[in-house]
Amino acid sequence: MKFLDGDRIYLKHIDESDYQIIYRVVQDPEIRRLTGTQSFLTYEKIAEAYEGFKKQNNRIDLMIVLKENDEVIGDLALLDVDSRNRNGSVRIAIHEEKFRSNGYGTEALDIILKYAFDQMNLHRISLNVYSFNKRAKKSYEKLGFEQEGILREELFYDGIYHDNILMGLLKEEYKRKK
Repeated sequence: MKFLDGDRIYLKHIDESDYQIIYRVVQDPEIRRLTGTQSFLTYEKIAEAYEGFKKQNNRIDLMIVLKENDEVIGDLALLDVDSRNRNGSVRIAIHEEKFRSNGYGTEALDIILKYAFDQMNLHRISLNVYSFNKRAKKSYEKLGFEQEGILREELFYDGIYHDNILMGLLKEEYKRKK
């Protein structure tokens, strides 16, 4: 069932029927590289994790779905929501190369940012991106995110150290971009 609607995509809550998709995706070497995932997760561990996430009131886990054919093309989460300080963070994964560089990720983030700022009245959203993921960083900057810091050589992946870039976006900055 649709949770939030966009022009070409919609976002729906993750349910049990999506666990197999997530399991398949986390086996993909490129997804593992882009997300810095180094441990292998079983289907059972994924199901257990998402069942646990459902019980938390500080996150929303969603699938990104194409409107034209209801195909799942990615997932995202609004997490670490701190209602007292009115901030949270986001993470996103577009599952297959053929769906990347088409603006779907940017559209999905725009939908969840609008929800976070307008419906949840959050003030600040942050995210992390690895330095080698130039395409994602460009998408985030298009939405108004600014680099706020660098965790130098934080990820050791395939024998190489990579920086983890912290980016942030304030509600007023997002509104100015619109």
